[in-house]
Amino acid sequence: MSTNKPTTIQLWGGLEGTVNRVSDQYFSQIEQNGHDRREDDLDRFAALGIRALRYPVLWERVAPEGIANADWSQPDERLPALQALGVTPIVGLIHHGSGPRHTSLVDPDFPEQLAEYAGAVAQRYPWVQYYTPVNEPLTTARFCGLYGLWYPHGRDDVTFLRALINQCRATVLSMRAIRAVNPNARLVQTDDLGKTYSTPELAGWANFYNERRWLAWDLLYGRMGPDHALWDYLTRRGKLSEEELLWFRDNPCPPDIVGLNYYITSERWLDHRADRYPQRYVGVDGFADIETARALAVPTPGIGPLIEEVWERYGLPMAVTEAHIDANREDQLRWLLEVWNAALDVKRRGADVRAVTVWSLLGSFDWNCLVTECKGYYETGAFDLRSPVPRPTALAGMMRELATGRPPSNPVLQGAGWWRRPGRFLCPPAATSTTIAALPPERHFPQRPVQPILVIGATGTLGSAFARICEQRNLSYRVLTRQDMDIADPASVEAAIQRYQPWAIINAGGYVRVHQAEHDAVRCLRENTHGAVVLAVACAKHALHLLGFSSDLVFDGSKGAPYVESDAVAPLNVYGRSKAEAEKRMLSIHPQTLVVRTSAFFGPWDCHNFVTLALQALAAGEPFAAANDLVVSPTYVPDLVQTCLDLLIDKECGIWHLSNGKALSWHDLAQRVCAMAGVDPEGLEGRPAAAFDAQAAQPRFSALGTERGILMPSLDDALARYLDTATGLAESGAAQTAHYGSS
Repeated sequence: MSTNKPTTIQLWGGLEGTVNRVSDQYFSQIEQNGHDRREDDLDRFAALGIRALRYPVLWERVAPEGIANADWSQPDERLPALQALGVTPIVGLIHHGSGPRHTSLVDPDFPEQLAEYAGAVAQRYPWVQYYTPVNEPLTTARFCGLYGLWYPHGRDDVTFLRALINQCRATVLSMRAIRAVNPNARLVQTDDLGKTYSTPELAGWANFYNERRWLAWDLLYGRMGPDHALWDYLTRRGKLSEEELLWFRDNPCPPDIVGLNYYITSERWLDHRADRYPQRYVGVDGFADIETARALAVPTPGIGPLIEEVWERYGLPMAVTEAHIDANREDQLRWLLEVWNAALDVKRRGADVRAVTVWSLLGSFDWNCLVTECKGYYETGAFDLRSPVPRPTALAGMMRELATGRPPSNPVLQGAGWWRRPGRFLCPPAATSTTIAALPPERHFPQRPVQPILVIGATGTLGSAFARICEQRNLSYRVLTRQDMDIADPASVEAAIQRYQPWAIINAGGYVRVHQAEHDAVRCLRENTHGAVVLAVACAKHALHLLGFSSDLVFDGSKGAPYVESDAVAPLNVYGRSKAEAEKRMLSIHPQTLVVRTSAFFGPWDCHNFVTLALQALAAGEPFAAANDLVVSPTYVPDLVQTCLDLLIDKECGIWHLSNGKALSWHDLAQRVCAMAGVDPEGLEGRPAAAFDAQAAQPRFSALGTERGILMPSLDDALARYLDTATGLAESGAAQTAHYGSS
């Protein structure tokens, strides 16, 4: 990785390695993402085309009991492996951490102790050139010393500034120790690249925050003296001595590369009209502090003008060292592309921008609560860890395109990200002449001709759910009725493809009446099998992605345990046979087809599903009978649709089992939802399936498991969201006595 000014932007990667401390508990991203247990992760990373990787060799993990007792086994293996793969490691020593238990960010000895560790790392790996001794010192100091989130849980300016000064001093001393071994070592100094806007009444606060954001870089650069804009704040409010501040002027350690971390939360809006905002955004000072994307009527232009501010202030080489958003797959792609294009744009105008870093390659855990608890909340990255081995997402494909100079090709890039769409607001949109004048001019991004997703099954539960969620996700789509396209008629399918020019087709229609199919086999096979085959032929011909749905009823239930994707099919009825035959033929004709087996739908948008009917009847005091000897795996339709769209965008293929996981009988499902809804289940009656007038034979145990990945939330989580979303469940109205003996 050359230090000379390059003519192109490189693609870097990052491995989320945070080890942060909350009270006496440490939270380690590496332990959660399992990287230290997989030797082949580095091969995966290198295959993305990255030129450098931000890689943790963290003090808390390697030498928590002192350097004499350090465990170097992992970096001994991984750092040379990266070098052999042609990937430059950027070694991080502290990542949102506070060191081992014997120290903290406010410990006077912290800087010297970290420097000792840094020197030991350099001695062991003298060839390593790029270092980030402390990641995001300003952000970490705020979380540890001002907001009380992380150890030592300070909530005052004194603790905040002491933590900041210690981290910056530790960085200077660490680079000094490293350069004693390797004089050519380079400092990549990261921090959050934010900016604050406000109503005129809070301009003072906004100006203060906008000066404070530079503090870590200013200290390292040596820009510290009585003429600094925050000198009085540092010395009076922070009780820092002139001597320790001027030490940075006398011992400058400017970054060789200024690392810019940019998130949707990096740009903030302050508003004195606190009553306009959700209470969680109102702080102790009585005003609202919210990300601009959720409040400003005119969206900010994004990272581009902020990179220019850094260039104008420091004139040093820069890299975007974290680009990530917790969002649906298409918005992850849109975010990365927007950051990449902005960096390229700024570079073309003369700024020295070296790279954009995709963060984090393996995703991250529990950042929705700022890693203050271990809840298992997971955000995917270039790989999805919910499969047995890390599964490449669409982000991985886009990274390979960017790394090799190819234009990004995923059709979902045609839409704007949620942060630029009208539905983004959490409050009345804020717009004043002052704020609009303070914003740089909005840039418009070129749009290509829009290719839609064709959704078949306009009137069905699944088709209408796809339409609703595609609309929410700003995915171009067209919902087709049988009149628009008859899937069993090749000419009709060809005409629709020529007319709409889709990139994908979702077959959410078909014959769904399981018991009637026993006497209507010709129609069932035409709609479920022949229609699916016609679609597969057309999609193979036009190189389109195809998503088709199958059922748990392709199994006979004899396994007695949840079925996985590779289990042999053995349908008991006409409907199951129609689906099993469709699966086989679709994948034979068009192996890139994605076939999703699922079962036992419930959701908030239709009134005919089992859960809704059960609650309506029982809440009204009506009797309700359900089979107690048929075991299924219920599926929440919104979760199913969201997950299917992600898999489709990822270009996944083959058979996937998708459900909300829990294996239970229809009767048990009714009991479970009644308990969660607070509905008296007195009228609920469990009956054997044989007691129902069911014409089709049914498997006694058709629950779905998976060997490809658990991608959907738990059943209890889904039921809780269903109850929050569904309306009118308690009204009996036309509540009816329902008998459920089939899926």
